[in-house]
Amino acid sequence: MTLIKSISGIRGTIGGKVGDNLTPVDAVKFASAYGTFLKNNTSKEKLTVVIGRDARISGPMIHNLVVNTLIGLGINVIDLGLSTTPTVEVAVPLEKADGGIILTASHNPKQWNALKLLNEKGEFLSGDDGAKILEIAEAEAFDFSDVDNLGEITLNDAYMDIHIDEVLNLPLVDVQAVKDAKFKVVVDGVNSSGGIIIPNLLEQMGVEVVKLYCEPNGHFPHNPEPLKEHLTDISELVVKEKAHLGIVVDPDVDRLAFISEDGEMFGEEYTLVACADYVLSKTPGNTVSNMSSSRALRDVTNGHNGKYEASAVGEVNVVELMKKNNAVIGGEGNGGIIYPELHYGRDSLVGVALFLTHLANKKIAVSALRASYPEYYMSKNKIELTPQIDVDAILTTMTEKYKNEDISTIDGVKIDFANEWVHLRKSNTEPIIRIYTEAPSQKEADTLALRIIDEIKVIAGI
Repeated sequence: MTLIKSISGIRGTIGGKVGDNLTPVDAVKFASAYGTFLKNNTSKEKLTVVIGRDARISGPMIHNLVVNTLIGLGINVIDLGLSTTPTVEVAVPLEKADGGIILTASHNPKQWNALKLLNEKGEFLSGDDGAKILEIAEAEAFDFSDVDNLGEITLNDAYMDIHIDEVLNLPLVDVQAVKDAKFKVVVDGVNSSGGIIIPNLLEQMGVEVVKLYCEPNGHFPHNPEPLKEHLTDISELVVKEKAHLGIVVDPDVDRLAFISEDGEMFGEEYTLVACADYVLSKTPGNTVSNMSSSRALRDVTNGHNGKYEASAVGEVNVVELMKKNNAVIGGEGNGGIIYPELHYGRDSLVGVALFLTHLANKKIAVSALRASYPEYYMSKNKIELTPQIDVDAILTTMTEKYKNEDISTIDGVKIDFANEWVHLRKSNTEPIIRIYTEAPSQKEADTLALRIIDEIKVIAGI
């Protein structure tokens, strides 16, 4: 099954059969359901939706289908064209729009695309709203507009620049300090829109930029998930160029990873840790990440006398808990920074600006900054799902087996041992079970992961 409907939106592979993949028919159907949902929940005569896309090869096709579907529903569209997820999130409230759609499959390979759906605040829809849209889609309960009441398209390609301005105007972003530091940075934009917006941001902060894979043609030069095994090219180039660091983003620019000056990974989990350390040093308060994220954020938050809490996985869940706990910063351990001072969404631009300000203030190398944080190591694994695997039964069995440990079942099963933890959950975005572990050493994290995977395979009979 390669068409996945969840609170993260609707995503699938391009081509194939209707209902099994993200075909043109499915794109129209779900755009129709979203537009109908908006119309059902307003008394306004005319609605407006902001739309942007990443640089995927299928982007223009899906983009045209979705835009014209909304026009057919009588909804006006502000078309940002090539954009990023956080840029669309910033644009929705600035345009006083009623919602937004980002056409991107985030870190998935090039054959995937998706509709990510936003509310009038530029935030991801709640699970309840997502469920209503799926019901409308299932029933095909659409009512299109007559010829005199079609929507209109307004093109606006200025929002990547507007987004950069909004970031640079944040009180905690010190452009002068970064300029004075005279940083040299290598950027891997994975041939998507990050290849435009991140170098532009850096140049406005006085950074010397070396571009790698910054041509937004949708031909991803490596697996677009910013993990160590996919980033050998930038790691080598950082050392060769004698750069201060490397910056890597995913295709829609909501995940951020850094490479230290020695070519080593800063650690995707530590992107949020470093940014939070800086923000908490200036504005004390609370933090939130999801329960698959590193314990290091908890430790750093405690060090600043703040309170840390963990949410279920999924940006909408992190944001909900951040609002509840008045978190000054939060996000996800996959390199997703959520800084409410600008907006409640994962934003690599905010992450880059805060991180560089932090580094400029510290006046130390990136490797030294990384060494200043608590040492934890993660092992991220997955098991491909087949129709025969009963995930719920597996999770129930594991919960029973480890019932004497500290267990949370808010999202799958998380088992907290004294010095390590494991989190098992069914992915929102792929047909897999994720198995994340963390421990004080890589060997311990890997060993725990292998043990748990073996136990799952025995339970599942695979």
